[in-house]
Amino acid sequence: MEKTQLKELLAQMTLQEKIDQLLQLMAAFYSEKAEEKTGPMSDLDLSEETIRNAGSTLGVSGAKEAIRVQKSYMANNRLHIPTILMADIIHGFRTIFPIPLALGATWDLQAAEEMARISAKEAAVSGLHVTFSPMVDLVRDPRWGRVLESTGEDPFLNSRFAEAFVKGYQGEDLAHDFQRVAACVKHFAAYGGAIGGRDYNTVNMSERQLREQYLPGYQAALAAGAKLVMTSFNTIDGIPATGNKWLFRDVLRKDFGFDGVVISDWGAIKELIPHGVAENEKEAAALAITAGVDIEMMTSCYSHYLEELITEGRIDAALVDEAALRILELKNDLGLFENPYRGADEEAEAAVILCDEHRRAAREIAEKAVVLLKNEGLLPLQPKDKVALVGPGVYSKDVLGAWSWQGQKDEAVSLAEAFADRENTTMGTALFDYFEPSEKAVAEAIALAKAADKVIVALGESDWMSGEAASVTDIRLPQAQLAFFQAVAAVNPNVIVTLYNGRPLDLRDLDAAKGILEAWFPGTEAGHALSNILEGSVNPSGRLSMSFPESVGQVPVYYNSDNTGRPYESAPDEKYVSKYLDGSNYAKYPFGFGLSYSHFVYSDLTVTSATMAADETICATVTVRNDSQTDGVETVQLYIRDLVGEVVRPVKELKGFQKLTVPAGESRQAEFVINEELLRYVHSNQKRTSDPGEFELMIGGNSRDLLTTVIVLTK
Repeated sequence: MEKTQLKELLAQMTLQEKIDQLLQLMAAFYSEKAEEKTGPMSDLDLSEETIRNAGSTLGVSGAKEAIRVQKSYMANNRLHIPTILMADIIHGFRTIFPIPLALGATWDLQAAEEMARISAKEAAVSGLHVTFSPMVDLVRDPRWGRVLESTGEDPFLNSRFAEAFVKGYQGEDLAHDFQRVAACVKHFAAYGGAIGGRDYNTVNMSERQLREQYLPGYQAALAAGAKLVMTSFNTIDGIPATGNKWLFRDVLRKDFGFDGVVISDWGAIKELIPHGVAENEKEAAALAITAGVDIEMMTSCYSHYLEELITEGRIDAALVDEAALRILELKNDLGLFENPYRGADEEAEAAVILCDEHRRAAREIAEKAVVLLKNEGLLPLQPKDKVALVGPGVYSKDVLGAWSWQGQKDEAVSLAEAFADRENTTMGTALFDYFEPSEKAVAEAIALAKAADKVIVALGESDWMSGEAASVTDIRLPQAQLAFFQAVAAVNPNVIVTLYNGRPLDLRDLDAAKGILEAWFPGTEAGHALSNILEGSVNPSGRLSMSFPESVGQVPVYYNSDNTGRPYESAPDEKYVSKYLDGSNYAKYPFGFGLSYSHFVYSDLTVTSATMAADETICATVTVRNDSQTDGVETVQLYIRDLVGEVVRPVKELKGFQKLTVPAGESRQAEFVINEELLRYVHSNQKRTSDPGEFELMIGGNSRDLLTTVIVLTK
C-alpha cells in the first residue's frame, strides 16, 4: 500500500479499532483451548471484541498455528487488517547458536549476520514476523544476568554487532523476502546500567555518559534500519523509560530520526504505577502515549482508558492516530496486507528447521566464540593422551542458555557424545548434577583422574542461573563444583577446565587449572564445537567482549574507564592513589583477551604521519608474526586515547579491529585508517566533536598488551 492508502484505511477505523491496534496479547488469547486463557492473562479484563482485534500477537509457535491465528484474526477484523506475530528470537529459533555475549566474543560480524539470517529464516517459515532482537544494552556488571544478551562492554563493538544483527534479520527487501523478519532493538535505554547489577533496578547517570557510552549501540541499529524499538524497565534521570517523553520524543524521534514503532516491554506501562510516577492505570496510559509508546505489551491501560482520556480532553486523539498509523506502516513494510500469511509454510518448516546446513553454521560459529583463557601446554590434546572426562558438564545438554524459546535440549550435542569415538578417553557414568554431586560420582572421577594423563573437568552454570531475573551477588561457580575441582586437581595436576556459563565469572578458585576454556552457552552444537577446540582440529580465536574480574569486589571493572586525578599507574607503591588495598585494579582477563594455539608477536607500529588536520586521514600499520607451527586467526585491535579533553576521557577506547589470518611462521600487516571522526566524543554541551591535541594510538591483541605511538590532531 502507498502511505495515502494507509491514511485512508486509518480514516475508516473507529477510535476503538485504532486503540485495539495498540494492544499486544499472548498467543494463548487466541488458543482454541479455554484452559490456556486463564492465569495472569485473565486479569486484563478485556472484551472479546478487543481481544479479537488486538493489533499484534506475542509467542505464536509453528506455521500451522500462525496461519490459523492470522485467518481467525482477519475474519473477525471488520477491515480485514492482519495481525503481526512477534516473539523473542534472540540467538536462534530451533537451531540455537551461542548466546549474544559469546557472539560478541567472536569479534566476527559476518558470523553475527549469519546467525541472524538463519534465525530469521527458521522463524519466518514458522510464521513469525518480528523478533525482539538485537539487545544492544551496554553491560559492565556481570552480576546482572542479562549480560548474556548483550555483546559486551564496549560501545564501538556493540554498535558494529547491532548493525550486523539487523542486516541479518531484515535483509534488503523485508516486504518481499519472506525468509526475513523485522528487528526490534532493545531496551531503550541504558537497561544495562542497573545499579548493583540488579534486574529492573534504577539507572542513574549523566546525559553525557548516556549519549557517549550507552546510546551508540541503539543508534547504530536504527541507522541499519531496525523497524521497532522496545522500551526498558529502568528510569532515566528519575523518569521510567516507558513514560519518558524526552527519551522517546526528543532523543529517539528528533535526534535519531526514528519513525518506526515503539513497543513497551512486558507490562512496562502498568509498572509506571509501582515506579511512583502514575497514580493508576489511567495516568499510566496518559504518560506512555504522550511519551510516544505505540504498542502496549500485555497490560490493558490503553484499552481501558485512552478513549476516556481523549473524551476528557487530557490527551489529543492525534496521539492515537500517529501510533496506529505507525503500526499499519509496519504491517505494510512486512508486506502483510498483500501476504497476511507471509512466510508461514509447514512444508518449508519441516525442511528448514534444524537442517544440516544450520547445525553446521551453529557449530562453526560456536567454535569462533570459545575463548581460551589459560593454557600451560596441555592443549590441544594429543592422540596419545589418556584423557579423563569428568564433571557435571560432560553429559549435560543444558547448553542452550536463556532465551532459547524453541530450542530443544534433547537435540543438543553433549561433550560426552562428541568424545564418544575418541580413543584413550574415559568418562564418569555416576549421577552428577551442578549442585549436589553424589559421593559415587566424586569417587569415580577421582579414580579416573588418577589413571589419566590429562583431565577435562567440565563445569559451569545451569541455564536458569543467568538471563532475565537472574542477578547474583556471587559470580563464582557453585561451591560443590569448586570442591570437586580441588579434589580432582589434588590427584592429577594436569587439569583443563571447560565452562558453560552466561556471564563473566570470578575464577580465582580455578587458579590450579593448567587450561581454561570459556565455552559460554554454545547452543545446539555445543559438544562438537568444544571437542574440536580441545582436540586441536580448530584453533581457538575467541576474544572477550566483556572483562572477567579478579573478584566480584572489583565490579564493575571494564577496560575503558575514565582516568582519575590520582591514577594508580602514576605511583603504584603509594597509598593515596586510586586502588584497592586488598586486590588489583585490573581485570583478571581483560576485554579483547584470548589465547590461541598460535603465538602472535606484534612489531613495527608505524603511522603515515604524526600529525593530521581535521579533513585528512592517516594510516596506522602494524606487523603481526605467527611465531608458531600452527596457522591461526588473530583479532588485531585499535585503541585511541585523547590525552587532553574538555571533559575527562577514558584511558583507552576501541576504535577498530580486524580478523587477520596468519599462517604458521609468517607475518601479515594490519592497517587502520584514522580520521577526525574517530577522535570525536560527547562534550559537556552534548555535542559529539573533536579537540585538537595529542592522542595515544595503541594496537595489539587485547586491551592490555599494546604497542603505542602518539599522533596530533591540528586545528
